[in-house]
Amino acid sequence: MGIRRWLPVLALLVLAACQSAPRAPAEPEPQPGAKGAPAKPVQKAWATDGPPDHIPPGLENLPDPVPRVEPMSARGNPDTYTVFGKTYKTWDSAAGYYATGLASWYGRKFHGRSTSSGEPYDMLLLTAAHRSLPIPTYVRVTNLDNGRSTLVRVNDRGPFHSDRIIDLSFAAAYKLGFTGSGTARVRLESWAPPDAPATRARADQQLADDLAPARQYILQAGAFRNLAAADALKEALANLTGERAYVVRVENDELYRVRVGPVTGESEAQRLRALIISGNHGAPMIIEN
Repeated sequence: MGIRRWLPVLALLVLAACQSAPRAPAEPEPQPGAKGAPAKPVQKAWATDGPPDHIPPGLENLPDPVPRVEPMSARGNPDTYTVFGKTYKTWDSAAGYYATGLASWYGRKFHGRSTSSGEPYDMLLLTAAHRSLPIPTYVRVTNLDNGRSTLVRVNDRGPFHSDRIIDLSFAAAYKLGFTGSGTARVRLESWAPPDAPATRARADQQLADDLAPARQYILQAGAFRNLAAADALKEALANLTGERAYVVRVENDELYRVRVGPVTGESEAQRLRALIISGNHGAPMIIEN
């Protein structure tokens, strides 16, 4: 009888305890995931770059996109654009493009963001970013370390690291087998329609340029009949540029030619030419050494 008398009181105490106990924090609202991937809060997924939360089975065997002739995108194809203070030029054609170098990849940090073409980036599609190729362009990418190959559709700009030539989607890098290492040595070859004119000669020249040592150039800044005038310009250019300046006279030629160099690379030659022009010493002619 005593126990029955206390049962209502015990029930009230248990109920009060349940009402006053702290509750566990609610689970975050699910965010749209990548093709069925488990959802995570947006801030966590965007905090750092990386792979998706869930890698779909068979992603390494994802079929190549079917290439087709497409008009150039209304976005992403300006004549030039500037990133981090450096200006890049976009090409109006990908015909004959052939290059070797380092590839990298980008993943969930950019998933869903707008690409340069205006299309949303999907890290589980076979796409890529390139600094200069027209958007869109189809490119065959081959991993030179393991021989794996895939076709990708270029719809974005990048990578803006001088040592890399293409930035692949996570899916493309996964298919090529280098998501763990982050970068890989690759060969790039642009796709052309079957009825396009042969462009292999251009591709071979591109490869030769890639493999050739840096070229050297000489700047010819003036030609004089008077040696004293040539010497005066030589001294002025040596002081202005900090490079070797000298006077030459070709056999059976009455002119004394003032030259600077040699310098390595066309960009350096162009820089010196601009410097000489700014110093009011005329517009030098650039000659390959």
